[in-house]
Amino acid sequence: MRLHIAIDGPVAAGKTTLGNALAARLGILHLDTGAMYRALGLTALRRGIDTQDEQAIVDLCRKLVISVSYGEDGQHTFADGEDVTGQIRTPEVSRAGSMVSRYAEVRKAMVKLQQKLASETDMILDGRDICTTVLPNATVKIYLTAATEERARRRWLEMQKKGMPDTYEEVLQAVKDRDYQDMNREVEPLRQAEDAVLMDTTNMTVDEEVEAILKIVEEKR
Repeated sequence: MRLHIAIDGPVAAGKTTLGNALAARLGILHLDTGAMYRALGLTALRRGIDTQDEQAIVDLCRKLVISVSYGEDGQHTFADGEDVTGQIRTPEVSRAGSMVSRYAEVRKAMVKLQQKLASETDMILDGRDICTTVLPNATVKIYLTAATEERARRRWLEMQKKGMPDTYEEVLQAVKDRDYQDMNREVEPLRQAEDAVLMDTTNMTVDEEVEAILKIVEEKR
């Protein structure tokens, strides 16, 4: 039986950081599904395609080949063979990724790919609808969250390290906007699955988060 750990939660809750740390401890892969939507959003921005034009985005999704690979530094995400890992973490691309993820045909294509990848190996998957749609029978389900201000602070510090000029206030507003988009879209909105464990990381370290989930994994096993 495959070990699948599904992690859902809002933007900047720490899903990617936690997923990477867990994967290292357990010796399994970590799939950041949000990066796949961001890759589509980035491509739309680059090609001048309006992310609010559903048909144009669906057409792009059908033609674009999105794939992932793993190296010593974790997941790399590709769009038509180009490694876009370093270009998909800006607020603009984050918003574009959230916009394109609203469309049913886009989600259908992405979910199919995500399920295929998970069927092949033990894996940690994080995103917005992993517990509810992608892997409803996952071994462990976690809903990861934190106070809005704390999530904005984390994202802002991350952006500061990359030399991005955005102010904390701008990042806070972007986080609030992203939350609204994700929680109010018509197709598979962000929500906590009934059987997911709620984990508020506002005052937790990554190590504490990892240990808490490892305990849950052991109990499930």
